[in-house]
Amino acid sequence: MRKFSELNEQEILALAISLEEEDQRIYLEYAHGLEDRYPGSAKVFTEMAEEESQHRRRLIEIYRARFGEHIPLIRRQDVSGFVQHKPIWLVKPLGLDAVRQQAEAREYETRRFYEQAEQRATDAGIRKLLGDLAAAEAGHETLAAKLGQKHLTQDVREEEAEVQRRMFVLQVVQPGLAGLMDGSVSTLAPLFAAAFATMNTWETFLVGLAASVGAGISMGFAEALSDDGTLTGRGHPWIRGGVTGFMTSVGGIGHTLPYLIDDFRFATTLAIVIVLIELWAIAWIRSRYMDTKFLRAAFEVVVGGLIVFGAGILIGNA
Repeated sequence: MRKFSELNEQEILALAISLEEEDQRIYLEYAHGLEDRYPGSAKVFTEMAEEESQHRRRLIEIYRARFGEHIPLIRRQDVSGFVQHKPIWLVKPLGLDAVRQQAEAREYETRRFYEQAEQRATDAGIRKLLGDLAAAEAGHETLAAKLGQKHLTQDVREEEAEVQRRMFVLQVVQPGLAGLMDGSVSTLAPLFAAAFATMNTWETFLVGLAASVGAGISMGFAEALSDDGTLTGRGHPWIRGGVTGFMTSVGGIGHTLPYLIDDFRFATTLAIVIVLIELWAIAWIRSRYMDTKFLRAAFEVVVGGLIVFGAGILIGNA
């Protein structure tokens, strides 16, 4: 890998051409990935790609006039000092805010490159072009302000915000809620069965911990392997599985922790209180994000939890 200071004027122009080609293709990928859900933002990146194409043509014209037809292959990764961005296929499905932030970071980096390259250039024409491109890249850093006003009307912004909310619910809230419900409810029976069978807080804690961790691992793998998200739009499977598994364990460990207290009656009372809080939280999340009326959600969750809770007590006292 070479240092930027080691590049001559020909190599700097070749690198500039490579940067513009790469940014153009990246922005077209952004536009393609966003056009179904965020058509307004997709148009922004399509125009950005066209501007990068124009920059590339201007660079090639001045390169030909100065150095001829052959353009040496020098890329971003060949020169130290550039940020190594994630490949586009690693950041799919594309999130609106993440894409805009990545694009602004690219434009800032490219602008800094042109500013430094301008200082190195000795040819007046090249120096002027590099300065013009630095100014153009500076304008690109505020994508929404420069091009968004043209395409991102208030209606489009509201529509995209609603799409983002739905995707957040689909990719984060739903798997997290499924995990929390499973962890909170499915661990009640083994926990309270162990509690009333042994009357020993430490043994009860171990049973609850094992049930919570085991349920978290099981639910996490089940969710991750259920689909890869390409057709359903539910996001990266392992991120989704991680959210589900973590929330499953949290749901079980919450009412397990009181059994670290030696006093059995106090620990059990506290665990029951925590169970009620967990069930209320589940009902609230369902009401807030899943368009379910709170009283209906609370009734469904509480009834299910009480049935499992009662089963645990009956088994523990058998």
